[in-house]
Amino acid sequence: MTTFEAILLTIVTASTPLLIAAIGELMTERSGVLNLGVEGMMAMGAACSFAAAVTFDSTLLGIGAGIVAGGLMAMLFALVVLGFAANQVGSGLALTILGLGLSGLIGAPFVGARRNPVEAISIPGLSDLPMVGRLFFGQDLFVYSSIALTIAAGFYLTRTRSGLMLRSIGENHSSAHGLGLPVLSTRFFAILFGGACAGLAGAYLSLVYTRFWSPGMTAGRGWIALALVVFAAWRPSWVLVGAYIFGAAMVLQLHAQAAQFGVPSQLLSAVPYLATIIALLLLSLRHGRAIGAPGSLGTPFVPDR
Repeated sequence: MTTFEAILLTIVTASTPLLIAAIGELMTERSGVLNLGVEGMMAMGAACSFAAAVTFDSTLLGIGAGIVAGGLMAMLFALVVLGFAANQVGSGLALTILGLGLSGLIGAPFVGARRNPVEAISIPGLSDLPMVGRLFFGQDLFVYSSIALTIAAGFYLTRTRSGLMLRSIGENHSSAHGLGLPVLSTRFFAILFGGACAGLAGAYLSLVYTRFWSPGMTAGRGWIALALVVFAAWRPSWVLVGAYIFGAAMVLQLHAQAAQFGVPSQLLSAVPYLATIIALLLLSLRHGRAIGAPGSLGTPFVPDR
């Protein structure tokens, strides 16, 4: 394997959790709900998936546990912001703090444990092709699932009746409610989907990307996923592009540190997050809201009595 090929493969693995979490958050935000708890959901998914995989010696059960953990956190968030119409920003931040703390408690007994790597899919003849073989035909199931998830999200939002209904609710929930659309139930399932994706992204981190558990292993990836949605102007195809751009930034700064370019390692470590800030600045506000943002994003909905 050449160095260039190894870097490309690493970029794919670094981008996959960002893509999965960002697609889930995109669906949540298109329904009009701003969930800032992605980081906490990812942390819970990572801790619960690794704990289940080690306890039952099953990667499949670990993946399921991560999805369930993210879904339960999403249900708690939905109860607060939909049931009690609480402020979404404050509730999301509280959820992140809760998830980071609770994941540390759940994962504490498993610090130092390791899991075997997840087997990559091998396609005879294609996986052995030089340069492109392992990159396109030798990835694990998570990578292919993230691509399929992106395509499915784009199709759902633009080609299905329920997807168009979700978008209309996100644009103007009062008008949608007046037309008889189920605003609260639609938002609940969108939040649940986003939480499940965040939990799956966390499972990928602990079971595939690192294959061990450590506190704080999400390392701000949940916040990058949130920024990706804005960067992509709430379009799934651009989320895919943005995830690989930010994944490349995360990987290349590690290689830059190893090459000893004479730049402080702390500055290089900040590159992915600096790129996030720059991207958000370039896509700055227009007429009071971000380009492409749903009209009712972040606004609590209370049905008329």
